[in-house]
Amino acid sequence: MDQKILSLAAEKTTDKLQEFLQTLKDDDLANLVQNQAVKGRAAGALLRAIFKGFPCSEEAGALRRLKIYSCCIQLLESGDLHKEVASEIIGLLMLEVHSFPGPLLIELANEFVGAIKEGNLTNGKSLELLPIILTALATKKETLAYGKGELSGEECKKQLINTICSGRWNHQHVIQLTSMFKDVPLTAEELEFVVEKVLRMFSKLNLQEIPPLVYQLLVLASKGSRKRVLEGIIAFFNKLDKQHNEEQSGDELLDLVTAPSGELRHVEGTVILHIVFAIKLDYELGRELLKHLKAGQQGDFRSNICPFSIALLLSVTRIQRFEEQVFDLLKSSVIKSFKDLQLLQGSKFLQNLVPQRYCVSNMILEVVKNSVHSWDHVTQGLVVLGFILMDSYGPKKILDGKTIETSSGLSRMPNQHACKLGANILLETFKIHEMIRQEILEQVLNRVVTRASSPISHFLDLLSDIIMCAPLVLQSCSSKVIEAFDYLSFLPLRTVQGLLKAVQPLLKVSMSMRDSLILVLRKAMFASQLDARKSAVAGFLLLLKNFKVLGSLSSSQCSQSIGVSQICVDVHSRYNSVANETFCLEIMDSLKRCLGQQADVRLMLYEGFYDVLRRNSQLANSIMQTLLSQLKQFYEPEPDVLPPLKLEACVLTQGNHISLQEPLDYLLCCIQHCLAWYKSRVMPLHQEEEEEEEEDGFYQDLDDMLESITNRMIKSELEDFELDKSADFSQSTSIGIKNNICAILVMGVCEVLIEYNFSISNFSKNKFEEVLSLFMCYKKLSDILNEKAGKSKTKMANKTNDNFLSMKFVSDLLTALFRDSSQSHEESLSVLRSSNEFMRYAVNVALQKVQQLMETGHVSGPDGQNPEKVFQNLCDITRVLLWRYTSIPTSVEESGKKEKGKSISLLCLEGLQKILSVVQQFYQPKIHQFLRALDATDKEEEEVEASVTQRAAFQIRQFQRSMLNLLSSQEEDFNNKEALLLITVLSNLSKLLEPSSPQFVQMLSWTSKICKENSWEDASLCKGLMNLLFSLHVLYKSPVILLRDLSQDIHGHLGDIDQDVEVEKTNHFAVVNLKTAAPTVSLLVLSQAEKVLEEVDWLITRLKGQVSQEIIPEETSSQATLPNHPIEKAIIIQLGTLLTFFHELVQTALPSGSCVDTLLKDLCKMYTILTALVRYYLQVCQSPRGIPKNMEKLVKLSGSHLTPLCYSFISYVQNKKSKSLKYTGEKKKEKTSAGATVMARVLRETKPIPNLIFAIEQYEKFLIHLSKRSKVNLMQHIKLSTSRDFKIKGNILDMVLREDEEDENEEGTASEQEGQNKEPAKKKKKK
Repeated sequence: MDQKILSLAAEKTTDKLQEFLQTLKDDDLANLVQNQAVKGRAAGALLRAIFKGFPCSEEAGALRRLKIYSCCIQLLESGDLHKEVASEIIGLLMLEVHSFPGPLLIELANEFVGAIKEGNLTNGKSLELLPIILTALATKKETLAYGKGELSGEECKKQLINTICSGRWNHQHVIQLTSMFKDVPLTAEELEFVVEKVLRMFSKLNLQEIPPLVYQLLVLASKGSRKRVLEGIIAFFNKLDKQHNEEQSGDELLDLVTAPSGELRHVEGTVILHIVFAIKLDYELGRELLKHLKAGQQGDFRSNICPFSIALLLSVTRIQRFEEQVFDLLKSSVIKSFKDLQLLQGSKFLQNLVPQRYCVSNMILEVVKNSVHSWDHVTQGLVVLGFILMDSYGPKKILDGKTIETSSGLSRMPNQHACKLGANILLETFKIHEMIRQEILEQVLNRVVTRASSPISHFLDLLSDIIMCAPLVLQSCSSKVIEAFDYLSFLPLRTVQGLLKAVQPLLKVSMSMRDSLILVLRKAMFASQLDARKSAVAGFLLLLKNFKVLGSLSSSQCSQSIGVSQICVDVHSRYNSVANETFCLEIMDSLKRCLGQQADVRLMLYEGFYDVLRRNSQLANSIMQTLLSQLKQFYEPEPDVLPPLKLEACVLTQGNHISLQEPLDYLLCCIQHCLAWYKSRVMPLHQEEEEEEEEDGFYQDLDDMLESITNRMIKSELEDFELDKSADFSQSTSIGIKNNICAILVMGVCEVLIEYNFSISNFSKNKFEEVLSLFMCYKKLSDILNEKAGKSKTKMANKTNDNFLSMKFVSDLLTALFRDSSQSHEESLSVLRSSNEFMRYAVNVALQKVQQLMETGHVSGPDGQNPEKVFQNLCDITRVLLWRYTSIPTSVEESGKKEKGKSISLLCLEGLQKILSVVQQFYQPKIHQFLRALDATDKEEEEVEASVTQRAAFQIRQFQRSMLNLLSSQEEDFNNKEALLLITVLSNLSKLLEPSSPQFVQMLSWTSKICKENSWEDASLCKGLMNLLFSLHVLYKSPVILLRDLSQDIHGHLGDIDQDVEVEKTNHFAVVNLKTAAPTVSLLVLSQAEKVLEEVDWLITRLKGQVSQEIIPEETSSQATLPNHPIEKAIIIQLGTLLTFFHELVQTALPSGSCVDTLLKDLCKMYTILTALVRYYLQVCQSPRGIPKNMEKLVKLSGSHLTPLCYSFISYVQNKKSKSLKYTGEKKKEKTSAGATVMARVLRETKPIPNLIFAIEQYEKFLIHLSKRSKVNLMQHIKLSTSRDFKIKGNILDMVLREDEEDENEEGTASEQEGQNKEPAKKKKKK
């Protein structure tokens, strides 16, 4: 039969073929086609013949053809056909579709729709036909019957697509169906419908099916709906990540969520690759991605910035066109996230309204963690981002060799957080990805080596962390480090020290690196630059510290545990330790040569020897011998010769140039500390072994020499040093410079001897008398230098940072002087206690130490670099100072003795204030430990551990009592300095209170009470107290009502701009009086108002962002128009209260200057933010329901209470200006320069006026727009401004002209007024 059909089809005419086919039944034909197709014979030729015999021009033929189509579709779905046969059949069917009439096309399409809905498709092969059917349908122009109505072909197609998308899809065929739609011509509306359907299907699929579906969806997106596709994909993976993080397995979660972490990450990685590939082909998709994520920055981060979208962005950076934009976006997102966090932390008002924000930094670090799953396309972006953050937000300036920003990492500044995040990204990426390690290390080293002028402490910290986490792995990159060593002699000393400290663990595992370093250091030792030689000394000292010699004390026996960086790698065997001894002695020989170099180099050596000795005790002999031989050069061995030291030999004279040759004070200091350590650590061990006695000879020699120097120093008079009052100390003569150097050396030696004698005294009265005599020598010299220096105390200012007492000694000395109550010590201590000068000196030294810690992060002297020891000493010092201040109040002390300078109690209070700020700056995590150390009662009651808040509150109560005592004292006894220090101490302590605690509320009410009841005329005191009040208030609730009360007080004290109006005086706060109202309090309240305006602006921007994102458009807009929307309500209340605040201030007769200037700027800001709020309502006010009632009230209030008064205030300012100018004109001949100053000030003050008028007019312009849109007349309470109107006042002009004729001398004044009349015209032009 098939042969007959084929032979008939071969004839020229189709008549016989048609006749024959009509004789066959449908089923026979279907069976025939099926048999041929399954056997793989000429099914295509048979189908062609059948189609030839059933032309579509006849209705019967078209219907028979339709049945053949149905049969073929079932055949294709059965899966029984060969691939080639199936493809041939599909091709034939496609070719013939366009000849079908419209109704049959609809029928054919409905078959597909039914199959899709019922899930009858088995392999989906026939779906290739559906796009052709839909395309053919869309081309039919005639009206077709569809359902119960009649539609055009295009509308039928739309209905069919609608039906397909609203039905259920079998998850097996989702990918095929999505792929099918890419061949259908879709309108934007249809495309959106399809995209929404596919996105809804995501959650029903297995994880492995998602990437191919995303690929098909992206192909589809090339037609449009790009934004929706990206949004959907990002939202899906964001949700998946969250579920995965919350619970990695659980019954309530979808099946796909229980997938192992690795599988999810691999799927995400593949999807990201698909999207990046699509962006390469279609840049519009990339632009949409950036636009979508930028919009998310304004509103709430959560919706679209998530680990997945960040990983996607980082991959997109590989496309050059988008690289810069993406990094800018990520950078701004990071810094905005930190700034928002800072804003939220500082305001209770915002915390109540806005839930805790998602932190972008955590998301980025999560991306780093996820990138372990073969996300190679993300790692390069991560590295670049890490360096961008570190470069952009690292510390910026260096001042006197110190970075201005502290690198403690505890400061809450967004820039420092961003820089730290950059370092964390690089460190974590380094740990995870082996292939990128070399590049990271190279880039860090490049920055360390090339940026000599800018601070690089953050890069050195990162380098140290990198080396710490994998020293053995880094051996492969040792060539990079060795390369960096070549630049050591050209780098600043601080950089060299940081770099060597960082790479030091590597030196222990890589001999080649150590050898290279030694070669470089030896070269540097003889370099011509002083800095290079200092670097060499620093490097050698570091090596000595870290390469232990066999038999050295273990670190547990040392007075400081070895830092973390030293304990990570230690692969030394016994053999190595022996080798180390030779190596160390060799270095010691190199260092001995330094003793003939400049004072700076020697000084470094003396400062470093103590640390070396403590860490490498076997070198004691060598070090002590070196120091002994050095001291002998400057020591007078004869016991009767005065003075005992050869000061002349310490000073180098080269022509007229005098300089210090030998820092003798540092040498003695080093000897004293080394000797003390040797006696306490090494000597006991030697005594036990009772051998090596001969080695201890140097110790006895040094002890005898120090004893002899002490005795002879006490006997020496200043004349013996040639440093008495008659000596020349001027800085301009060489003798004066030499005398200054010698005086400072003698003072340093006295300090060293004070510590030495005190430490060996064992509370002997004689020793203490010697200590006091040494102090008197020090004091005399100090007084002479102060006196001679006169007003410019530059030399003494430098000296204060360089005292030679160690922190531990200062702590012991203060404890002995103030807290030691044992009977046996009383007699000897009374010697020192009898000298008030000595006790004041002891407290002053403690203050200097704390100041040094504040500025540099460490103190000089032994253990000064060890944070643990310094912290311990700080606790001890604080305990003593606190006890001394609270036990002997200043008033008691001062009434007894009237002395020059500050009393000891006041010095103690100053010390406490400095220590509290240092602890908060450098020891934030240890604050609890610090407060516990201060609490003396703690030892008995250990059952319940008190919190930081409770302990801080206890200390606060002590200082509050002191403050109240001070306030209750007589007026002449009131000490402003003490009050100011107390306020600063209370401010520091109040930062430790938990804002939600009752103790915090008590502190706030106490501060408020003090402000309300006490009046001071001292501006700084008033400022300190008001700042404390505001800083507490913002963490409790918004300060707008407080501002309003204060503005009423200011208005009352300063009077009205209209002199005829008498202002009723309110007295909310006594601290506001005639002296403090302006400028002190006025500027404070204005700056506080500015902060409130910033918060409101931030909230409005956030609301606008949420509206523009239109996550759920209907819900958002309806919710936004409701008057009880909490954020809107809060904004309106804030602005309403601020409006009353400004209402008071614009009526106040403020003095010219900063107050007027700031008020005008803040008013301008107020109107700008009112305009922003009006524009927000323009955005959300689509429905005719209008705007909230309280917004109407706010607009009414601004029209009645603020705008008219602003214009009056402007007139008041301009009148003051004209008076100043008039006055200037009269005085011009007398004082030209004074006139110019007044003129400049007036111009500066009036500069903000045009800006304010513009802001008011912008506000009114947008109000008119809002009135039209909301159908509410908001302008009924607002009188449009006339300030820019301009007319010539004839009577004034006549008067001026008459005056001009009468007296020519008044020409200047006339032109002045004329100019004033014309001024509004100029403003008119600006419009």
